[in-house]
Amino acid sequence: MAKPFVLSVKAIIRDSNHRILVIRRSAGSKNNAGRWDFPGGKVDPGETLDAALIREIREETGLAVELETVLGAAESDLPDRKVAYLLIRARVLDGRVALSDEHDDSAWLAPDELSEADLSPQFRSFARSLAPVR
Repeated sequence: MAKPFVLSVKAIIRDSNHRILVIRRSAGSKNNAGRWDFPGGKVDPGETLDAALIREIREETGLAVELETVLGAAESDLPDRKVAYLLIRARVLDGRVALSDEHDDSAWLAPDELSEADLSPQFRSFARSLAPVR
C-alpha cells in the first residue's frame, strides 16, 4: 500500500537586510532534531494553507506575518508517510522572535549562508536556489 501524502507549509521570512529566518529543531524533535528549519508546519483538516502557515509561524516564532508568494516545493519520505512542503515568502508585520518549545535557537542567515547551515535535508536543494549566483 502506498504511503499517504500530508501537506506542510513553510515560510521564507526575510528581514530588511534580506536575511532569512531559520529556527533550530529542539533535541526532543521526532524528525531532524538539532537541524535548522524554516518556520511552518502541518495543515490541519479543514484549514486553508494561508491560515495554517500564519498560525504555525505565530506558534513557533511569535511573529505576525503577511504571505506574499510561492517560492518552491520540497518533499520528504518518512517511514509512515510522505510530506509535501510548499515554501512561501512572507514578511514580518509585527513581533519579535520568541520560540516555542519545539525549537531551541533562531538565526537570520544570508541566502548564501543557508547552504552551510545544518539545514533539514529536504530543504537543502531549495536553500541553494536562494543563494545569489556568483
